[in-house]
Amino acid sequence: MSELLTLTALSIVAAGFFVGIVVGLTGMGGGALMTPALIFLGVGHTASIVTADLTAAAIYKTGGAITHAKEGSPNLRLAAWLIAGSVPMAFVGPYLVSWLTDDAEQLEQTLKLCIGIALLFAASTYALRLYINLRRVRSGAPTPEENPRIRPVPTLLVGMLGGLLVGITSVGSGSVIMIALLMLYPGLSAVKLVGTDLVQAVPLVLSAAIANIAIHGLDWDLLIPLVIGSVPGTIIGSRIAPRVPQSYIRRGIVVVLTMSGVALLFKAGLHPFGEGHETLEAIVVGGVGVVMLALVPVVWGMLRKQHGLPMFGAPTVAELEKLPGDRRAARKAAAAHERDAKQP
Repeated sequence: MSELLTLTALSIVAAGFFVGIVVGLTGMGGGALMTPALIFLGVGHTASIVTADLTAAAIYKTGGAITHAKEGSPNLRLAAWLIAGSVPMAFVGPYLVSWLTDDAEQLEQTLKLCIGIALLFAASTYALRLYINLRRVRSGAPTPEENPRIRPVPTLLVGMLGGLLVGITSVGSGSVIMIALLMLYPGLSAVKLVGTDLVQAVPLVLSAAIANIAIHGLDWDLLIPLVIGSVPGTIIGSRIAPRVPQSYIRRGIVVVLTMSGVALLFKAGLHPFGEGHETLEAIVVGGVGVVMLALVPVVWGMLRKQHGLPMFGAPTVAELEKLPGDRRAARKAAAAHERDAKQP
């Protein structure tokens, strides 16, 4: 029994470390990757996994938020409006699910269904974020605004939607809310966006964690190895980010989230082929991954071509996000890449 617990703990540490690296590399919300990873490892009930993931996120997001706050990057007024909407909904979300059913098996299926839908939603919003960045670079980004005029009602609604998603599924604090901010406040710099999102995410995930702990309790056997793995993974990912081709990683995340979402829908009890066809369902999930691996680069290349860039090559996704929003900067990046490629 102790050997099994040790192996389980090591698998949680490994999952936390791997996901932490991806989070550090890309800034992608950990819940969208960590929660399905732990579910597929089979290390505990879905409710316990969501609770542990939210608690761990509250720990490592606090460090990032403090760093950004010291550097003055967050827009605190904007974060305050998001918090006003997200924190209450994040607290209420877990209770809404618990009121639906008190049957453990039905709760398990309901949570998996919600997480599967949230993952597909996160994948689509993440892909939309990449496309918006491409358009901003090629068409000219808006004039940078350090302190844009706050739009209280839509900001509050974004916070409420994000809070409800996070409270129920632990997914959404770093994906859904980020793309909403990008669309509502296009003049905010990337640093301001990340800083604001991190500051509002801390009370959000903390509120969701408290509600889930009150309902389901806290599994320390899950939390401790999760923190041990995710914290150093996030630090390492952040340090090696400048030297890693993030364009491939970010497109890969869209594929992984889509496959995970479809797989969780099957695990939640949605069986389009009828009961007892697990092998066929696994083939469908693998087929979705293969099709997306083939189609995503082609679709992305066609979108690049529509905006005056070569289908493949520079600037990469990471370069697009760093460039100022004008055509001249994009052309310079592409030209520099071509010169580097020609050098021996």
